[in-house]
Amino acid sequence: MTLPNGLTPEAARDTAARAYELDRKHVFHSWSAQKSLHPMVITAAQGCYVWDGDGNRLLDFSSQMVNTNIGHQHPKVVAAIQEQAATLCTVGPAYVNDARSEAARLIAERTPGDLDRIFFTNGGADAVEHAVRMARLHTGRYKVLATYRSYHGGTETAVNLTGDPRRWPNDHGNAGVVHFFGPFLYRTQFHATTEAEEAERALQHLEQTIALEGPSTIAAVILESVPGTAGIMVPPPGYLAGVRALCDKYGIVFIADEVMAGFGRTGKWFAIDHFSDEHRDVVPDLLTFAKGVNSGYVPLGGVAIAPHIAATFDDRAYPGGLTYSGHPLATAAAVATINAMTDERIVENAADMGERVIGPGLRELADRHPSVGEVRGLGVFWAVELVRDRATREPLAPYGGTSPAMTETVAAARAAGLLLFVNYNRVHVVPPCTIGEGEVKEGLAILDQALTVADGHTV
Repeated sequence: MTLPNGLTPEAARDTAARAYELDRKHVFHSWSAQKSLHPMVITAAQGCYVWDGDGNRLLDFSSQMVNTNIGHQHPKVVAAIQEQAATLCTVGPAYVNDARSEAARLIAERTPGDLDRIFFTNGGADAVEHAVRMARLHTGRYKVLATYRSYHGGTETAVNLTGDPRRWPNDHGNAGVVHFFGPFLYRTQFHATTEAEEAERALQHLEQTIALEGPSTIAAVILESVPGTAGIMVPPPGYLAGVRALCDKYGIVFIADEVMAGFGRTGKWFAIDHFSDEHRDVVPDLLTFAKGVNSGYVPLGGVAIAPHIAATFDDRAYPGGLTYSGHPLATAAAVATINAMTDERIVENAADMGERVIGPGLRELADRHPSVGEVRGLGVFWAVELVRDRATREPLAPYGGTSPAMTETVAAARAAGLLLFVNYNRVHVVPPCTIGEGEVKEGLAILDQALTVADGHTV
């Protein structure tokens, strides 16, 4: 028996042992206390599965960093990278290359409205950095409004925009960021009892925040169309349209962060497409993307720009750039990814799996397990909120922290062959958009077993 990379289990274990030894000696890991860290080794991956350093196969319900939308080692994308490497590995951003041009065309065809100019970056955080810079230069204003329950990246501006506790050690109160509460009915800040109330009151809160901060000081409002790491809280109907209307009213740039939610994750090309209706399309002024644009096979991100923002820089140089903007290997991977997603109807598959299999399956688990407070999501983008007490909604781990209950639950899932994305008191069901019905049911069966561990910590 061999792994997908051709190694025997014995050779894979030897390779993994050497990799782990060197990692602990030399690699400095992100978001971690280094001394107590025991990272998992991955030696191979294929489709919706990864193999750990001991040769165990795990179903990847995390899509790694919620970015392998097309699955692991998709042959068309691997071949495109190989072909591009043989043709032109790299070129400076000032020069035209066909991979970047074609990637820009394909992305612009799929972005909402008239967002048809693309600035390429190396990932999601620097896409957010540049979107904010564009908004500030376009408006001549400085402040940016962002929600508390959000994640926008780890670079200086992006981490200050972020609402979750990773911001705290980096926040000195001088980044020009003002935080406000977005809608989240399960843990409402507005004493709402319905989605309609939550949307209306959240919009009133945002408008009051704009008024108190001074509309003439605010460059942008940035929102994840569907917040990801913070909890996959799908906005109630009318909320994003209302944000668009408020931005128009006060001359504020609306930035949609689609880094995690975009490129098929929610069952549409972009999550914001769910929130248009017969009365109005919800189109942001700037849209940031990364992750699923090429499933992370080569680092890539970008900003899709509306014409009125792009026109600001028609005769005025845009003061920003990156050595690897539009890198040929990364954009060739994006071209292959987008074409494969189109040809193989992968976005449609994500929608079908969410509506027909994942959503109903998770709701069945919620009915059986007292530790499940709520399930919510779209496509292959779902959160399972775990609680100690359903009546009080006390979370199974504190905001910004973890707990033995969560640690034991995740360990039980991994021991049974399931790799989960976890944040505080939630497990996220975020497999590749390519996942099939049988694989979903396999993962939900393992999650069902793991939730019995969580149930043991309920009141």
